[in-house]
Amino acid sequence: MARFVELHPVNPQPRLVEKIVEGIRNGALVAYPTDSGYALGGRLSDQSIKDRIRDIRRLDDKHHYTLMCRDFAQMGQFVHVDNAIFRMVKAATPGPYTFILPATKDVPRRLLHPRKKTVGVRIPDHHIVQALLTELGEPMLSSTLILPDVEHQPTHGWEVKEALDSVVDIVIEESDDDAELMVAEPTTVIDFSSGEPVLERIGAGDPTPFE
Repeated sequence: MARFVELHPVNPQPRLVEKIVEGIRNGALVAYPTDSGYALGGRLSDQSIKDRIRDIRRLDDKHHYTLMCRDFAQMGQFVHVDNAIFRMVKAATPGPYTFILPATKDVPRRLLHPRKKTVGVRIPDHHIVQALLTELGEPMLSSTLILPDVEHQPTHGWEVKEALDSVVDIVIEESDDDAELMVAEPTTVIDFSSGEPVLERIGAGDPTPFE
């Protein structure tokens, strides 16, 4: 049974954040709110996190997993970004965008696209996620929570817990009425693997700057 934790959306309680991150370090798979709906995440170095996300979402081997990063300094450790791409990415972040970029040697091979050797990265505009990443001190391996065979994706923590109670370890809810405004719309995905922006998915982020 998943542990249900309520965090304030603007000022997440430090003691609760510490407890959640302790769980992540010990292998917990977390369902957490972001600026583009719910996501699944866990420790980057834990092989089981990828496997569990894959099974929940029924993903194939070509899926781009995402490194949820705190800031550009952290992101730059895991992907190669030239000056032109950096300017485009910086103008759109933090925000609901995922960028596909060539991975550095610091990304485990099992997380790379098998042909392109790329990985997804993003910097969220969300207080709870930023608090978790700051406490953790490293990116989280993550994927948007898109449940297969479901017409409406969950937008509340209790809905997530009801759907995934037996397959995740922690579910985070925003303890504020504003949480009701969350829309389950995934990130806009831009693939820079060719050196030019290619829109892979239009979602919560405005695609106009990359068209």
